[in-house]
Amino acid sequence: MRHERDHLHPRVFSGIQPSGGLTLGNYLGAIKRFVDMQNQGDFETVYCMVDLHAITVWQDPADLKRNTRELAAGFIASGISPEKSILINQSQVPEHAQLGWIFNCVARMGWMGRMTQWKDKAGKNAEAASLGLFGYPALMAADILVYHATHVPVGEDQKQHLELTRDIAAKFNHDYGVDFFPLTEPVIEGAATRVMSLRDGSKKMSKSDPSDASRINMTDDADTIAKKIRKAKTDPDALPSEAAGLKDRPEARNLVNIYAALNEQTVDQVLADVGGQQFGTFKPALAELAVAKLAPISTEMARLMDDVGEIDKLLAKGAEQAREITAPILKKTYEIVGMVG
Repeated sequence: MRHERDHLHPRVFSGIQPSGGLTLGNYLGAIKRFVDMQNQGDFETVYCMVDLHAITVWQDPADLKRNTRELAAGFIASGISPEKSILINQSQVPEHAQLGWIFNCVARMGWMGRMTQWKDKAGKNAEAASLGLFGYPALMAADILVYHATHVPVGEDQKQHLELTRDIAAKFNHDYGVDFFPLTEPVIEGAATRVMSLRDGSKKMSKSDPSDASRINMTDDADTIAKKIRKAKTDPDALPSEAAGLKDRPEARNLVNIYAALNEQTVDQVLADVGGQQFGTFKPALAELAVAKLAPISTEMARLMDDVGEIDKLLAKGAEQAREITAPILKKTYEIVGMVG
């Protein structure tokens, strides 16, 4: 008996770990793109707080709970609508973990051992790393394929895991003689959405940087956002009129990239307007733009975090919607594998 895919409409799945400290980098690199894909109307969109992935390294339980709700608040405040998208935390949809086990049995140790992120995170201390950290790309494949997702917006650092997801889907389909799981397409973010530190343009903006001035947190208020941009590191030269002039100027490039992403312009469009300006003129304009775009998000996040019951209710509703998709796909998977029930 051949099992074909029922689902033909394009569906997007993506997730972020609720590890705390959402930054402008998370917003421009991921969440804003999630909102754009939702609003295009070309896709069904499923967005997830991947709490099962978060616990591959130790998490304080109270922090994990708070961080999951704060990430949900960040999603909603940024424009992800529970009416237009399915918004879930991963652990509330048990089919993720159930399909993850099946994929543990499809994926091969050699595949997992070649994952660059495993090598980077485990390093020389691999013997002490959790089995979950080693195997989590199989769960990531299940996160995606339990929805028969056709597209996944990811950063370059996750592209290898998307290739593994395609390998797992292809091996499953081949081993069981079916055309069941789709070969999901990665949607890779553009260079302009890679946000760098405000103190060092060669380093990615990170919540773990000891200097709070290096990043804009999505919980920062308007005054804090403006102050951090005014104090951002720059160089003494005027802004160029075209992108080539930003070569070897990492801090200048970063601030122009941020302006372009917030204003939904290309870098060249921004430079056509501001070329020749000194940073004394450009930084106040960037601060004004950032406050206009980001301060309403931080205000709404604070409102939502004052009523976590509302967040929990929305996530419970999202889990119900998700399971309408995932339960039939898992049931068919079990049938293909030969599970009785």
